[in-house]
Amino acid sequence: SQIRDSNCNPSNIESVIWEFKDIPGFMDFIGNLTNKMLNCDIAKEILDQNGQPKTAHTTNRVPCIICDDTKNREKYQISSLKNPSLRDKFFVQSKCGIRLDGPFTIFDFSKDYILSSVDKILSRLKTDHLDCLLLHRPDALMEPEEVSEAFNTLYKAGKVRSFGVSNMNPSQMEFLKSALDVEIATNQVQLSVCHTPMINAGVNVNMNHDRAIMRDGGVLEYCRMHKIAIQAWSVLQYGMFEGVFIGSDRYGKLNEVLNRMAYEKGVSPSAIAIAWVLNYPGATQAVIGTTKDYRVAESAKAGDIKLSKYEWYELYLAAGNVLP
Repeated sequence: SQIRDSNCNPSNIESVIWEFKDIPGFMDFIGNLTNKMLNCDIAKEILDQNGQPKTAHTTNRVPCIICDDTKNREKYQISSLKNPSLRDKFFVQSKCGIRLDGPFTIFDFSKDYILSSVDKILSRLKTDHLDCLLLHRPDALMEPEEVSEAFNTLYKAGKVRSFGVSNMNPSQMEFLKSALDVEIATNQVQLSVCHTPMINAGVNVNMNHDRAIMRDGGVLEYCRMHKIAIQAWSVLQYGMFEGVFIGSDRYGKLNEVLNRMAYEKGVSPSAIAIAWVLNYPGATQAVIGTTKDYRVAESAKAGDIKLSKYEWYELYLAAGNVLP
């Protein structure tokens, strides 16, 4: 398809997402979404005083900004996006679909809401297009034909160049694709060495215990088969935002292994944990959340770490997982 072959496809970029959260907003920086992570600072630090990329960042890596439309969270402006000569140096991705403007939260994939959301996103970011738009979590009342109309309108108008989803299983993606004229480029899902239900079900097939329960419909395998990039969020967390497992007494054995491997490879324990995600086969990308540029730099080293099968499974088991 035109979109899959396009240079703007997230799966063609290399593998890290830097998620910068503040209140009320958050920003993700992605760079190098295939094998290596972007070594970048916060937005104002990427460019020098002349508005050009700093020497440390003038590589073939692509700085990217990912924003979330929830609660109008792009409440910041990035001056470089207004500069035509610099706009194409960034990959800008946003989400829409979660509505917080009523008495309670709902999901809304209606054509009008998608179109309205994109227009507001572009206005807040002071740019004329997004490189990728994600539908944020599944809408139980989704009408694929209506979503398709919205995507086609945005694509033909040049406002969005590729499209993706978040937290969708294969059946939901197939249902959506039944009416789409464009490909699904990426699926953003929760994955870390301490959150592995998508992997547990695969290695415990036909076993009579909870770990064998297929909760996601084989989303990892589906995305690999259909060349859909996996963007893994909460790569250093356990549970649903329960906490970071690095240094946590709750994961003593895991931290022993992380610390040992980090020492052996000359990197941080966080880099080893992120490398575990990136070493999953396929176009896997990692979301990291930090406001510290040095943590971005140390996490970026994960893109250069090749774990052996024994190392990958040692980490998996140290996190409390078991093999049949």
